[in-house]
Amino acid sequence: MPTAWQSSELNDPHARSDKAGKVRGMFAAIASSYDLNNRLHSLWQDQAWRRFAVRAAAVKPTDVVLDVACGTGDLTRALAKGGAARVTGLDFTREMLDIADRKRVAAARGPLHDRINYLEGDAQALPFPDASFDILSIAFGIRNVQDPAIALAEFRRVLKPGGRLIVLEFDRPTLPLVGALSDFYTRKIMPITATLISGDRSGAYKYLPASVATFMDRSVLGALILRSGFQDLKQTGLSLGVCVCHRAVAV
Repeated sequence: MPTAWQSSELNDPHARSDKAGKVRGMFAAIASSYDLNNRLHSLWQDQAWRRFAVRAAAVKPTDVVLDVACGTGDLTRALAKGGAARVTGLDFTREMLDIADRKRVAAARGPLHDRINYLEGDAQALPFPDASFDILSIAFGIRNVQDPAIALAEFRRVLKPGGRLIVLEFDRPTLPLVGALSDFYTRKIMPITATLISGDRSGAYKYLPASVATFMDRSVLGALILRSGFQDLKQTGLSLGVCVCHRAVAV
């Protein structure tokens, strides 16, 4: 596989017109080791962040949920376990969905199997009618979209009025010491160890810290969410601000 990200391209990966293709190739390359690296390099916090997102979504037994950029399906499954009537996981990387679906099939005898389905698709052109969902979630995916404003407009379109939007995304901690430690870890340590574990040649773990450092901070992302047809925005910092859960309601 050709290298998806060259170091010279990472000054601002979000500005590249070919970002979507590079992101897809990158995730295809790391799919098999994605879950392991998530656990290790979040210091086992990634599952706690997803559980928080499920609580923030206030899932009800009648809710129909769309989990965008679902990856290997961790949040999709958590939302189903949270009691949703049906959860669709959507991602544009087939290799990630294959792993998610293997997890679903492994749960064939459990109550989650029939409440989860997976679909390949693009966050910027969701293949659903207007007002289809009660909840829409996206975990660590909004910064990987080619144009987040287009995606957020799509999220509003497919949510019912009063539907809940949940966005989990990394942020830069505001406490100086925490920020410095986080930068050192994500820029110096994680790219080396994650690349060794995955055997990755796509540049995925160079892209990750660069994509966080050059993406919108919580205030800018929050303002974009509100401009996209949402209200009642609540932003909660998790793990000393390393991650933020954004919750808003569709107007």
